[in-house]
Amino acid sequence: MPGNLPPETASFVGRERELALLYEMLRERRLATLTGVGGVGKSRLAQRAAADPRQSRPDGVWWVSLSPLRDAELLTATVAHAVGLATQSRRPLDEELCAWMADKTLLLVLDTCEHLVAACRHLVGELLQSAPGLTVLVTSREPLGCPGENVVEVSPLPCEGPASDALALFRARALAATPYAEAAFTDPDRLAVATEVCRRLDGIPLALELAGARMRLWTVEQMAQRLDVSFDLLSDTTAARLPRHQTMRTAIGWSHELCEPLERLLWARLSVFTGDFDAAAARAVCSGGPLPAARVEGVLAGLVAKSVVRCTQERGTGPRYRLLDTIREYGQDWLAELGEVGVLADRHAHWYAALSNAADRGWMGPGQVEWYRRMTAEHAQLRTALEHLLGSDPTAALEAAGALWFFWFSCGHVHEGRAFLERALRGAPRAGAAHAQALWALGLTALLQGDLEAAEELGERCTGAAAALADPEPELRAAYLHAVSLLMPGDPVRALALVGPRARGGHGGRPHGPGWLLCRLATGYALCDLGRFEEAEREARGLREACEELGERWMRAYADYILAVAAFGLGHHGEAARHARAMLSGKRLLGDRFGIALGLDLLAAAVAGLGDGELAARLLGTGHAWWRTVGRPQMGSPSLTALRDKGESQARAAIGDEAYENAFLSGAAASTG
Repeated sequence: MPGNLPPETASFVGRERELALLYEMLRERRLATLTGVGGVGKSRLAQRAAADPRQSRPDGVWWVSLSPLRDAELLTATVAHAVGLATQSRRPLDEELCAWMADKTLLLVLDTCEHLVAACRHLVGELLQSAPGLTVLVTSREPLGCPGENVVEVSPLPCEGPASDALALFRARALAATPYAEAAFTDPDRLAVATEVCRRLDGIPLALELAGARMRLWTVEQMAQRLDVSFDLLSDTTAARLPRHQTMRTAIGWSHELCEPLERLLWARLSVFTGDFDAAAARAVCSGGPLPAARVEGVLAGLVAKSVVRCTQERGTGPRYRLLDTIREYGQDWLAELGEVGVLADRHAHWYAALSNAADRGWMGPGQVEWYRRMTAEHAQLRTALEHLLGSDPTAALEAAGALWFFWFSCGHVHEGRAFLERALRGAPRAGAAHAQALWALGLTALLQGDLEAAEELGERCTGAAAALADPEPELRAAYLHAVSLLMPGDPVRALALVGPRARGGHGGRPHGPGWLLCRLATGYALCDLGRFEEAEREARGLREACEELGERWMRAYADYILAVAAFGLGHHGEAARHARAMLSGKRLLGDRFGIALGLDLLAAAVAGLGDGELAARLLGTGHAWWRTVGRPQMGSPSLTALRDKGESQARAAIGDEAYENAFLSGAAASTG
């Protein structure tokens, strides 16, 4: 089943009644919202309910974590990315998302919506109106207020008696902290004390988990004694809080009190991170003063052991750390008390700006796949950093947004990238290398959105800005942008004049630099459009060899594409299919949805040329599904459309219209998740 449910990382106890209620509700109603205080277990309950095999949907179960999101303007982009929609259309993204979901049957889980209630209310309303097969499950500290919303208040766990769910969770977390805690749950007198602890903690799951982790250092009797003293270490002790909020605050306060001074300091500083982060970021951002960089990882491990910080192992990115929202909020209050909010926000932003520049330098090398995975994992932090820099350091914002060209252009974030780049260009000086780079990156996003007039105009502006730098690399990049803006609507002659061997030689520059290689790529496309397939093949082979020397995969896959188009044009359908499969392998490795859709169309045409109409039809159906996630079939390009149509006509001729339609629909049902 397609979907992206996160793995369960902590104990789950009880909730049978709530799960049964949710099962019925999600089968019969279209919008359910789980409400309750922070730490009561809304997200865990939603996760367990959504993972129930009986909740499966033909088009999947999709989880969208909104906890890291601070800008409501990026809500639609966040949801679209989570469900696999990397649309490159010029249409508003909410319209694209509604259109994409219109014929889908899926369950969408929006987790942690309380800070985005108005935006979520609007988007959910639009989606439910557009997509009759959509069911939405929301977690929030308050309802959305949508028509037809079914609100379920999540209560704390039952905590009365020796067989309560609260006691079971407390015991599980205590034993996870230390096996010696078992004695507290076997002796009847001590079990009664443990039961009283659960009752005093109101059965709130997060409070129980934090208390269980304390059993490494406290006996259950010591814990009960400390419950007699309610405390709040923050200066604001007059604010009225609901009893359960106060209980949660007290439980977090215990964790804070038990921490070593350096752990408390790191806890406060870690609250600057939105979403998860790695140890390198924690070292760079949170060290300083009494906390040297060399000690950060050890202190971080101590916070993990105390259940203050959660740690998960992510494929391809190593350990990732995060604070739950309620714990992060406590840390933010302490960071304000320390007077370090501004300093930490600056450190955070400049660390991720430096990371963006490092990724730009490393993108065209052997670490490309690792950079793709790492920057995808850091998406929430990159957003936070850019938002901060736009207000505090416009020049740094411009540099970072431009350095992320590959993230916007190659990794499916075109809408978001264009918005950030336009804002950065408005606020920064209109000269220099950073300005030229940002203009170029903006032109790439316009190109992918089919805004060819804007792309051509930006290409010309970029050419002028690059000429003032006396550096061949930005000149070559500008030539690529200008050429492709002409090539896409069908003018390969002018495009070739801008990027062909003679034009490249005139600029000079490094033959293995990104600008030079991109110009070779555009040259291959133009030669194919002109029917000069032997020349295109030579250009593509040279490009592929250069990419292999660099250890690069993204552009190498496009070299495979040109080789496939050239072979197809020469009538070598078997060779074309081989190159197309190589291209698809590289594009899947990097999650390049546009490239996957492009490759499927080409493979279908090659397979149809070999006489396998049924496979060609299935591939075209699968390609159609991928193009829908991109938003613009064949990018509106006459040559791409002609290639796809040729494959379809040959497939229909081979197996007939009815068999073609059946095979096409079968392929279109393939997962794009």
